[in-house]
Amino acid sequence: MKPTFDMALIQRGARLRRSPYFDATLRAGCRSYTVYNHMFLPTRYDDLHAEYEKLRTGVTVWDVSVERQVEITGPDAFAFTNMLTPRDLSKCAVGQGKYVLITAEDGGIVNDPVLLRLGENHFWLALADSDVLLWAKGVALNSGLDVRLGEPDVSPMQVQGPKSKVVVRRLFGDDVLALRYYWFLETELDGIPVVVTRTGWSGEVGYEIYLRDGSRGVELWDRVMDAGADLGIAPTGPSDIRRIEAGILNYGIDMTLDTNPYEVGLGWQVDRGKSADFIGREALARIAAEGLRRRLAGVEIAGAPLDLNMTRWAVRGGGEEGGEGNGGAGGGQIGVVTSAVWSPRLKRNVGYAMVPVAFAETGTRLRVATPDGEREATVVPMPFVDPRKEIPKS
Repeated sequence: MKPTFDMALIQRGARLRRSPYFDATLRAGCRSYTVYNHMFLPTRYDDLHAEYEKLRTGVTVWDVSVERQVEITGPDAFAFTNMLTPRDLSKCAVGQGKYVLITAEDGGIVNDPVLLRLGENHFWLALADSDVLLWAKGVALNSGLDVRLGEPDVSPMQVQGPKSKVVVRRLFGDDVLALRYYWFLETELDGIPVVVTRTGWSGEVGYEIYLRDGSRGVELWDRVMDAGADLGIAPTGPSDIRRIEAGILNYGIDMTLDTNPYEVGLGWQVDRGKSADFIGREALARIAAEGLRRRLAGVEIAGAPLDLNMTRWAVRGGGEEGGEGNGGAGGGQIGVVTSAVWSPRLKRNVGYAMVPVAFAETGTRLRVATPDGEREATVVPMPFVDPRKEIPKS
């Protein structure tokens, strides 16, 4: 079968890596890829709205091997990992995962991985797109701590959607259904070693299967697809529509090294009573005391359906015809839309805007410069769907 995508359009030489599932994604008809953590991330097999509906009503499979792991081991692995994040890892048991932030000395966000604690001094950080292994090695260099850092042979895939429980039960038995949100088990499937977690990037019920032997990627992929064949299981890319509905942030656009946890609504990640020191502690305490100048707010953007934004869109204050509106912006740019897309479920455009705090209050009117022209927008609460996360926890 001839591949549906010409890799020469984005690849030159062998520098960019292919995942253990790569041949299976080509075979399945992947139509586009992006580069993420120096690897190819499949982004689309079908119309993006069709993929969204498959995720929301059925079960989907994503190749997310680009979630590269930083593995931290050694006698001081706990102390070192606890130093990287403002979350108190003494509250994380072996067999449990946590969504964490890694912060810089000025409080900026270096990354927002899912952390798995496989042993008292054994951690994985499943990473967004940035070079955290290099960051961690730099931190370790003069830390005086005895740790070993590396990238293990671990390649996740996500199985997401309301029918995902049926698929993982067929693969791994009843024990997997007992997993609580953000917990995991180490197991195998016909000798294929894996870790199965109750996590995902979709806002739906979901699991991640961390393959621990890259030579068996296509074999694992085929087993998963066979287990869901009668349920209409489909390979898709990660759904930006669904993650924006759920208020899930995308590192590199909604939060960056230039933003801090409080600005993006993740202040709960900072355990201010944490006894152990961590990078950025003093800066984050100062930011909390002084208050914010800007904040990431939920917005609804009026008008016809918009495609996912490919650039940050300028935001200015005011209502009709660029008037003074709320806060007297006088028509000047006050912020940017970081992510926005049409929600088929809500039948409106929703997204996030980084704006001064005076413009971040619910009901504030804004103007957004979209590719189709300037449009009215209104600040609204987020997440836009399922604010208590009852769906993924169910």
